Amino acid sequence: MIHDMMPGTEEQLQKEMTSAYVGIDPTADSLHIGHLVSVMMLKHLQRAGHRPIALIGGATGMIGDPSMKSQERNLLDEETLRKNQNGIKVQLSKFLDFESNHPNKAVLVNNYDWMKDYSFLNFIRDIGKHVTVNYMMSKDSVKKRLSSESNVGMSFTEFSYQLLQGYDFLFLYNEYGCKLQMGGSDQWGNITTGTELIRRKTGGEAFALTCPLITKADGGKFGKTESGNVWLDRRYTSPYKFYQFWLNVSDNDAEKYIKIFTALNKEEIDTLVAEQNTAPHLRPLQKRLAEEVTVMVHSREDYDAAVEASNILFGNSTSEALKKLDEETLLAVFDGVPQFEIFQSDLGNKAVDLFTEKAAVFPSKGEMRKLVQSGGVSINKDKLADFDVIIDSSCLIGGKYILVQKGKKNYFLLIVK
Repeated sequence: MIHDMMPGTEEQLQKEMTSAYVGIDPTADSLHIGHLVSVMMLKHLQRAGHRPIALIGGATGMIGDPSMKSQERNLLDEETLRKNQNGIKVQLSKFLDFESNHPNKAVLVNNYDWMKDYSFLNFIRDIGKHVTVNYMMSKDSVKKRLSSESNVGMSFTEFSYQLLQGYDFLFLYNEYGCKLQMGGSDQWGNITTGTELIRRKTGGEAFALTCPLITKADGGKFGKTESGNVWLDRRYTSPYKFYQFWLNVSDNDAEKYIKIFTALNKEEIDTLVAEQNTAPHLRPLQKRLAEEVTVMVHSREDYDAAVEASNILFGNSTSEALKKLDEETLLAVFDGVPQFEIFQSDLGNKAVDLFTEKAAVFPSKGEMRKLVQSGGVSINKDKLADFDVIIDSSCLIGGKYILVQKGKKNYFLLIVK
C-alpha cells in the first residue's frame, strides 16, 4: 500500500505511538470506494497501535484541491458541510474505533472549526511568510495546472490550497502531537508543504506517507461505473450492486485489490492467488474480495442477501428466495433484462395468452406450448406445468412483478401497472 514515504517515517512509527491523519473531502454525505484506500490506511494504523485522526476538510472543501483536477469545484455552505460530516462519521465508525478508552482511539476533526475565525491578515502574516512562492510553484499539481492546454489557469483560491493544508498539519502537530500525514500519491506536494511549515515554524519534525492511486488494469478509472461512483451508503449504491462491483473486477485487479481493501494476511492471500491460478473459472479471489469488503462496509446479513440475490440470476435458487427480495434488489438483479408493462385488467388470463398477446415473451402460442411441455418455462422460479393455467394477482411478487424464465438463461420481467 506504500507508494512513497519521507526518510525517518518507519523509524518514527517503530519508536512510539504516533498520531497520523488523513484528509477527507466532505463533498457528499457518503464516502465512495475511492476514499477506501486512505480509510484502510487509518485502519491498519490503528491495528498497529497508533492513533488515527480523520480530518474532514470543511474549510478546504469550500475551496477545492487543484491536485489532479482540471477544473475548480463547487463550493459548499456550512449546513451542507455539517450534514456531510455526520454521514461520513457514521461510515468511518465501521472501520475505526472512536468510542473505546484506548489511548489510540480514533479522533474526528473538521478544519472548518479552526479556520472559520482565522482572519486573512493573520493567516498570511503567521503562515504565508514561512513558505515561498518558488516552493509552492515547484509542486507538480501546480505545474500541471499552469501548463495545461485548456488555458483554464489557476485561481489564487486554489493556489492557496497547499498553504491551508499545510496549516492543518501544523495545527494538528501543535494540538494533537500529530507527526504523520497520509494520503494518495497525488497529495505528496500538499503533505510535504505541511512538513516544511512545521519545520520552519516550530523546528519540529513531521513525516509523509502516500499510497498508490488505485487504477484498473484496463486503464479505466477505479470505482466508476456506468451509473457513477460506487458509494458506501446503501441509499446511493445498494449492497447488492456494491457486492457485484467487487465480484466483477478482473483477475489482475482482484489480486491487487484484495491486498489493499481487506485485512487478510499474506498467507491467506497467497493461497487464494494460487487457487485462482489453478481454477480461474471459480474466481476465488473475486468471491473472497467481494465478501470481505461487503461485510466490512455493510454487514454479514447484507452480504448473504447479495449472494442469494446473485444466485437467483445465475444459480438454482427457489421461488422462496425470489419472494424474499426487496423491490430495490429485485430491480437491481434484473436490471437489463427485457421488461414488459401489463395492466391489472390483463390478470386472470391464461398463461399462453398473457405471455404472447399482452407481453411478447414468446413469439407464438405454439412455441410456448412446446417449451412448457418440455419443462423449459418457469414463473417466479417455479416450473410452469400447464400453459393454460390462469395467471392472477396471486402470482405477483410484491403485488407488482412476474418473473418469466425461458430456458436456462432468458429472463423477462412483467411489471403490473
